[in-house]
Amino acid sequence: MRALLLPFLLLALPAAAEDTTRIGRVNTALTNLGLTRSHQVVVERFGDPAIPGVSCYVSQARTGGLSGMVGLAEDPARFALSCVATGPITLPENVRRGERGEQIWEASTSLFFKETRVHRFVDEANGALVYLAWSTRLVEGSPHNALAVVPYQTTPAPR
Repeated sequence: MRALLLPFLLLALPAAAEDTTRIGRVNTALTNLGLTRSHQVVVERFGDPAIPGVSCYVSQARTGGLSGMVGLAEDPARFALSCVATGPITLPENVRRGERGEQIWEASTSLFFKETRVHRFVDEANGALVYLAWSTRLVEGSPHNALAVVPYQTTPAPR
């Protein structure tokens, strides 16, 4: 019976985009006297896949306890987002522009259907990349969200 359950539990573990790097974590509450994973806030970094020179950092609450350890818990829809220029930024021609933006990252925050997603928007008039993190779970009519802005140079620098 356990052998049949193990593959299901491994598939249920929260997944993040492949380019995500865990930077660190803090325990926010101990569960079961330390026998299982504690509640945590986890900080992760990911790059914009289409725009080299941009790194985003997201912090998210992770549920502890036995259900959190095996991926069956639903993580809270609470997070923060900060994006920074980590090198020169050049916008490729094929970067999606317009009011719908482009999804560049996602992380599962529950076994079924709830995710944190990050969309990129280009504000060409002001030379800014706008990153919006949002939860796919509605809370009182609207999803939780966070915003980060990275300026980029719109004209070549004088020599």
